[in-house]
Amino acid sequence: MLAVMNTMVSGTTLAEVAAAIGDTARANILAALMDGRALTAGELAWHAGVSAPTTSGHLARLRQAGLVAEERQGRHRYHRLAGPEVAHALEALMAVAASGPPRHRPTGPRDEALRAARTCYDHLAGRLGVGLADALQARGHVVIADGAGSLTEAGGRFLSGALGIDLAAARSGRPLCRTCLDWSERRPHLAGRLGAALCARCFELGWIEPVRDSRAVAVTEAGRRGFAEAFGLAF
Repeated sequence: MLAVMNTMVSGTTLAEVAAAIGDTARANILAALMDGRALTAGELAWHAGVSAPTTSGHLARLRQAGLVAEERQGRHRYHRLAGPEVAHALEALMAVAASGPPRHRPTGPRDEALRAARTCYDHLAGRLGVGLADALQARGHVVIADGAGSLTEAGGRFLSGALGIDLAAARSGRPLCRTCLDWSERRPHLAGRLGAALCARCFELGWIEPVRDSRAVAVTEAGRRGFAEAFGLAF
């Protein structure tokens, strides 16, 4: 019973995590880390729009809340999200924020690029991510229901045969297939080991490439052909 009580989330604990996120600079830091990269404090200061000393204080608060982890390489310190569960929670919060009252801010090319295709930690989101989930579901390769996903035998054969994805090699404590509510499309995209492996393979094939200073990704000419042939997607 004591072990169960120790793992339960109290209102106080939830409020502490929410308070750590509830600052504009810290929210911008977390958003910058949503593509799964590890960034320096200087890079995060630029994204947050605050000074380096202020960024250090914000990072300490985020680490204390278990939202950010620090990695050291020689003299350098890098910061990343503490794990995929943090990214999943942030994407859900973005979906809530996007469904709120309209903000009077003009949209620009950056917004459209993020809505078209982006990384959500280590998997694909936006119209591309949702399109891949829809295509796999329509062909019976995955089953999506009640916020959860599962890979079928046919799906496993397709991913290994057509795309060369070895999911057995990507073993970890993470679920094989789960869904993440896409904040811009308001429909699920694929996360878990399956979503991560699919994203990584698209980068390896040269179907997508990163957009500088953004978690948007650009679909290449090879990608347009590949997504059309493998998934029936026009991009």
